[in-house]
Amino acid sequence: MINNILNLVSNYGVKFLQGAGYTLMFSAITVFFGVIFGSLICMVKRSRFIVLRFIAGVYIEVIRGTPILLQMFFFYFFLPLMTKNTLNLSKTVSIVIALIVNSAAYVSEIVRSGIQAVDYGQTEAARSLGLNRRQTMMRVILPQAVRNILPTLGNEFIMVIKETALGSTFYIGELMTVRAELQAALFLAIEPLVIVAAIYLVLTFSLSKGVAFIERRMAQGD
Repeated sequence: MINNILNLVSNYGVKFLQGAGYTLMFSAITVFFGVIFGSLICMVKRSRFIVLRFIAGVYIEVIRGTPILLQMFFFYFFLPLMTKNTLNLSKTVSIVIALIVNSAAYVSEIVRSGIQAVDYGQTEAARSLGLNRRQTMMRVILPQAVRNILPTLGNEFIMVIKETALGSTFYIGELMTVRAELQAALFLAIEPLVIVAAIYLVLTFSLSKGVAFIERRMAQGD
């Protein structure tokens, strides 16, 4: 078994690295847009309009209450149907959109908790200085909320890295897709899994240590 693993690393190391690159790329894109849309959804849920709050609440509950693999299947079949294939979306784009939609729901709750963690006295002080609701949020509350949620967003990135493994169902080129292709071509079941598991462990361990470092630096700043 060890010899097979070494041979795989020697002969297909570049392929595994490409899979890791796709995994990181999909994860980074997901978290980047997830933060943007998640923040907007959070703002909508905190708006004064009941209808908008209701829509945002339904969205969050539906996404958080259904499996991400189901959401991937939904977007994989639903997007081409809705666009009548005019956009010609690839399966990779459809799956990444599903990941973004999923991440945005969770990020919106992360942002909401970060905002709520800011002492209400900050809002009262800002309003007493003449800032309106929007200025108070943008200049006073959000900067402090971002500081609160940075470690949690780092953990969200780690979770997304692991969730991209489900994309192998649609063969989008990430690590588990590489594993499936090599298993089919070489008739090796365990060895590719061991290598992929090691790569995931290195990625998530490195990121978790980075998140812990950020948390320590932020604690020193306090």
